[in-house]
Amino acid sequence: MSKRKLIYDPDTLSYKQVESSKRNSALLFLAGIIIGVVGIMLLLSSSKPVIETPREKELVRKVENLKLNYELLNKKFQRIETVLKDIKNRDNNIYRTIFEADPISDDVRSAGYGGIDLHKNLDAYPEGDLIKQTAEEADRLEKELVVQSQSFDEVVKLAKEKEKLLSHMPAIQPVENKDLTRMASGYGWRIHPILKTRRMHYGMDFTAKTGTPIYATGDGVIKHAGFKNNGYGKHVVINHGFGYETLYGHMSKVAVKNGQKVKRGQVIGYVGNTGLSAGPHCHYEVHVNGKKINPINYYYNDLTPEMYKQLRKMATEENQSLD
Repeated sequence: MSKRKLIYDPDTLSYKQVESSKRNSALLFLAGIIIGVVGIMLLLSSSKPVIETPREKELVRKVENLKLNYELLNKKFQRIETVLKDIKNRDNNIYRTIFEADPISDDVRSAGYGGIDLHKNLDAYPEGDLIKQTAEEADRLEKELVVQSQSFDEVVKLAKEKEKLLSHMPAIQPVENKDLTRMASGYGWRIHPILKTRRMHYGMDFTAKTGTPIYATGDGVIKHAGFKNNGYGKHVVINHGFGYETLYGHMSKVAVKNGQKVKRGQVIGYVGNTGLSAGPHCHYEVHVNGKKINPINYYYNDLTPEMYKQLRKMATEENQSLD
């Protein structure tokens, strides 16, 4: 038996049965469904799903690992930059200074970097800023390392040239100390022994017995070997390169030929008394870029400080030369 709905009527002071239609019931049911569906949709759109799929979890984990790796890579770049900065300072202030080369400016070291955005395509990625920063830092370091590598190549070349220069520069006495009778005269104004006039003496006279060996004072090529009527008698001229030449005069015998390569310490002739000379000796001159200079400054390889001091004292005494 179906239940009936009753309502109280205050006019008649009695209950009346409520008449309900099927149409009203359907409308009420439909309204309830619509309200429920809208509520569920609002709830889903305003909240994040509580449950993630395994694939989503894996992707999130990979993204976090990538971010961490990029951050660690940037820290490594910072440490590399610190080391590179120290290398640049030593390159400019030590290596290039030793070999008399101009330092490389910061503008040259960073030239070609900046201006054009080479990694604009990375802006579209979620973590594009981090990836782009890392890529730009790598490009900058690569550029600076290339410049530094080129600088070291130049320094190595300069070092080899410097080594060659040091071997070619005059650096020893032409006559050994044990063979010397005395150091007769030095560079400066002297009384000529034959002409008896005060003249500029452009070399140093090493007195020794006739036949005493005379040595090349640096590596080079023989420019002249033999007799010439210029007062030096039999003499040798060595072209050492780098603007250096040396002359060895008044030899009794020449032991080399024109165009011959010689090494420092090699015998090139023997002490004599040829040419305009007052006794057996080796007249020695040093020329730099065509100018005759004092040889006293070029004996640093075979003399102790005490020996050099004594030689310098004798060379400065104004006396009569032997040529």
